[in-house]
Amino acid sequence: MEKLSVDEGIKAVKLARRAIETYLESGEVIKERYTGAFEKQRGVFTTLTKSGDLRGCIGYPYPIKRLDEAIIESAISAAVNDPRFPPVKLKEMDEICVEVTVLTLPEKINAKPVELPKHIEIGKHGLLIKMGPFSGLLLPQVAVEFGFDAEEFLSHTCMKANLPPDCWLTGAEVYRFEGQIFKEVKPRGEIVEVKERGAC
Repeated sequence: MEKLSVDEGIKAVKLARRAIETYLESGEVIKERYTGAFEKQRGVFTTLTKSGDLRGCIGYPYPIKRLDEAIIESAISAAVNDPRFPPVKLKEMDEICVEVTVLTLPEKINAKPVELPKHIEIGKHGLLIKMGPFSGLLLPQVAVEFGFDAEEFLSHTCMKANLPPDCWLTGAEVYRFEGQIFKEVKPRGEIVEVKERGAC
């Protein structure tokens, strides 16, 4: 994966915050477009946390949009369209940290079901599981935050897809991907590249 520079990561997080705050204030979707890495189609997720707890997380597993466009749309959706939470209020943004995870292309793990855990490196890989009309995704940092081993990570990704926790043993397709994470240390604060934070 072509990684973003630190400067590009900072720009990505600032873009996500600006997209959310502009939308919450005026209902407008910003139209900013950047050059370089932002012109390329990439999968991306925006994660919002408040006092360390998840407040919203939505994104695009696959590279179907320009990175800048995908950041803007995923950021707004994380704030107002995550069905697990009520929509974020503008004043809340003073308490929310914004995190952007840029993904590699999901790669199907072609292995016997019982062998799948051997192909998953905790802290490096995120998972996408598909079975019939259902699919679920967990970012790489989730397994680290919750202390999952590979089998637990597979089971929780199945449950994220509203499937039985053992679906990875009964025919589900399992994909792995990597993510590059940039996050505000505190609301509106310094933006750093991080390795083991966040949840979705």
